[in-house]
Amino acid sequence: MDMTTSLGTRGEHHQAGGNGWWDEIRAMLVLGWPLVLTSLAQVMMNATDVLFIGRVGPQALAAAALGTNLYIAAFVIGLGLGIATSAMLAQTLGRSRHAVRDVRRTVRQALWVCAFAALPVWLVLWQAETILLLIGQDPLLAAEAARFVHVLQWGMLPIWIFMVLRSFCAALERPHPPMLVTIVAIGLNVLLNWLLVFGHFGFPALGLQGSALATLISSVFMALALLAYILRDRHLRRFSILGRFWRADWPRLLELVRLAGPIIVTLAFEMLVFNVAVMLMGLIGKAELAAHSIAIQMASLTFMVPVGLSQAAVVRVGLAAGRGDMEGVARAGWVAIGIGVVFMSCTALLFVTAPSLIVSLFLGEITGEKVEVARHAAIFLGIAGIFQIVDGVQCLASGVLRGLKDATIPMLIAAVGYWVIGLPVGAWLAFKGGMGGAGIWVGLGSVAVMMLVRWSWRDRLGLLTPYRRTG
Repeated sequence: MDMTTSLGTRGEHHQAGGNGWWDEIRAMLVLGWPLVLTSLAQVMMNATDVLFIGRVGPQALAAAALGTNLYIAAFVIGLGLGIATSAMLAQTLGRSRHAVRDVRRTVRQALWVCAFAALPVWLVLWQAETILLLIGQDPLLAAEAARFVHVLQWGMLPIWIFMVLRSFCAALERPHPPMLVTIVAIGLNVLLNWLLVFGHFGFPALGLQGSALATLISSVFMALALLAYILRDRHLRRFSILGRFWRADWPRLLELVRLAGPIIVTLAFEMLVFNVAVMLMGLIGKAELAAHSIAIQMASLTFMVPVGLSQAAVVRVGLAAGRGDMEGVARAGWVAIGIGVVFMSCTALLFVTAPSLIVSLFLGEITGEKVEVARHAAIFLGIAGIFQIVDGVQCLASGVLRGLKDATIPMLIAAVGYWVIGLPVGAWLAFKGGMGGAGIWVGLGSVAVMMLVRWSWRDRLGLLTPYRRTG
């Protein structure tokens, strides 16, 4: 290595580690805000589908909701794989910013996992109608939802590939290309929905299947566009991520699966518990269910901020851990959690102080039956505002732990916190404790406490020991 290269490497390591708390805050925000916008953009893409499908009719909207739930259940596989890829790449790059071969092999094996996982997922989704009938759905809706899924499911592999490539860009602290690709894809999705759902400009009016086809094409575009950018960008193409693509690295693939598996299960636990919470709200009453929908929509929107920051935290903690920089690990973790708490506290203040303004955005003029919904929604928004601070901490604590490749125990924490403590306590508070729908929200906060304790005790629990040996 010549002197120029050596100095360049040390400079990059110094930049990655930062000079202190302000440097880390700046680095976290620079990496985090494009990841936040990417997460928001993906939510908006789903929202545009709903807007067009809703104009087809209530039955189409209901069928799309059923089909989308099945699709999202499989979607988390790619999300978990992307997070695991970020953690592995970040630690590799923390050890050496020029670890071209190791980075290429990790990305390659992540893409292999995508291909391997897609085959069984496609087979399962092809049985969408059977699955929906088994859980008691209306036969007509189940059949229509299955036709929707049979088109939508082919977009699963491209979107997983996009997530892996997005993780590659994020680990190299280049989050802007995925963000721009996602924003362009939203416009493409809107245009294709307009053409294919209603049949404008001579295109066939495909209705619900047209929306699925629009999403499929948009997903393929996202994967190909980001891949094309990576292969052309002078900073990214040096990794030659498609080089020797046929060569296996089985130990690396197994390491990736071992890390991704618990993350995927954790995400599934979290998703499922909130679905069950919705069903419990339905048992309490229609007004409570409608009010809960308003609160959860707002909370889901603001929750994209800790989701994006969590992805940035995986990278920043992983880079510091790879360098053996224990102070950098601490700074990165606490800065991510701190920024998340500050933002969620601001949105909580909005939820608590201006619930009527928020409710009116959903309900319009509040008269008749809407009065009861608005009353419950105002209560739920206040609780959701406080709860989302706790949930934001849970999300970010999970992220910083994943930066240390700590996924199995957090998975068990999620299982116990949501299903053994949170949901039973929430149900008891709702039905026996006299709190009604508010009790459901209160019961789901224990996971954040346990995740934060594990992060705080990372040294005494031995989570830092492997990285001290490499430092």
